[in-house]
Amino acid sequence: MTRKTVRIAMNGVTGRMGYRQHLVRSLLALREQGGLDLGDGTELWPEIVLVGRREHALRTIAARHGLEHWSTDLDAVLADPAVGIYFDAQVTSAREEALRKAIAAGKHVYTEKPTATGLAGALELARLAQAAGIKHGVVQDKLFLPGLLKLKRLIDGGFFGRILSVRGEFGYWVFEGDWQDAQRPSWNYRAQDGGGIVVDMFPHWEYVLHELFGRVTSVQALTATHIPQRWDERHKPYDATADDAAYGVFQLEGGVVAQINSSWAVRVNRDELVEFQVDGTEGSAVAGLRNCRIQHRGSTPKPVWNPDLPAAHSFRDQWQEVPDNRDFDNGFKVQWELFLRHVALDEPYQWDLLAGARGVQLAELGLASSAEGRRLDVPELSL
Repeated sequence: MTRKTVRIAMNGVTGRMGYRQHLVRSLLALREQGGLDLGDGTELWPEIVLVGRREHALRTIAARHGLEHWSTDLDAVLADPAVGIYFDAQVTSAREEALRKAIAAGKHVYTEKPTATGLAGALELARLAQAAGIKHGVVQDKLFLPGLLKLKRLIDGGFFGRILSVRGEFGYWVFEGDWQDAQRPSWNYRAQDGGGIVVDMFPHWEYVLHELFGRVTSVQALTATHIPQRWDERHKPYDATADDAAYGVFQLEGGVVAQINSSWAVRVNRDELVEFQVDGTEGSAVAGLRNCRIQHRGSTPKPVWNPDLPAAHSFRDQWQEVPDNRDFDNGFKVQWELFLRHVALDEPYQWDLLAGARGVQLAELGLASSAEGRRLDVPELSL
């Protein structure tokens, strides 16, 4: 087996998502298995260069994992001809400028979302990448979750018949930070710093709906800031200026209606932190991060509304679990493997910067819909 090295600059891995999912569970996991087998007698070996603003944090992570290369100078890293790929998991407000620099330097780019703070910037990134002739990809991790992979298997197999509707529930209680530390960084709740649940989650909902059920053609959203004051990492109070909840209705190409609630101010009374219920003429399913349950038309009970008597049975027990039928690897790692194969072998890859721009577009229109109090059409994007 011949080893081929690809040097990857990873910017933003001092944050929770960049560190746990992209560094440890994706690229370091690939290294632990000996590299990525390209199937042609070659193993692709990711050589990692950590990039960030906090020298101490970078030095600590590098020492912990035996990594030799790290830098606080992004420009110098991008000027290095040995670096082939630039990855970005920074805060949203810093991402667009860094991606522009990487594209201008001729690097292939792979990035978290949203790709920019506005649609114009996101589209410009896609145009610049196309003009530069580089490979580019956007993380769309939820497509690779076991629960949604099982759901896609059902869709592809015609289980639902004609799909009628999708209902999604996402969220959990993020502590305010006064009597218990918050689970999310404080910038998430400041609009001036790029925070807000619409900006964070609507890009996810766009690709989930687009890939599984059809392109989003209209959006009607209502946002709220349910918790107006929070406490930051230094336990100092601050005004929460960004939305911490969003209630959206999406019309999809083909007539499917989707309704998704997103909230950081809700206590969980469901099996998983995110669940999607899909109802069709022939059957229904409820899919979460890992699990998926179904109820077929032929086994659907006949509920009768009678508030005078207690329910004689558990509705949840009337559903059947969808078996795994395969091993599921970490979704972030799977998508990294696909992108690396795209770079190394020119294999097809559909989740590019234009796909990322669609997510930014839906977030932008969702905020506008809430501000204007009306449903807005979602134009189809092209370069």
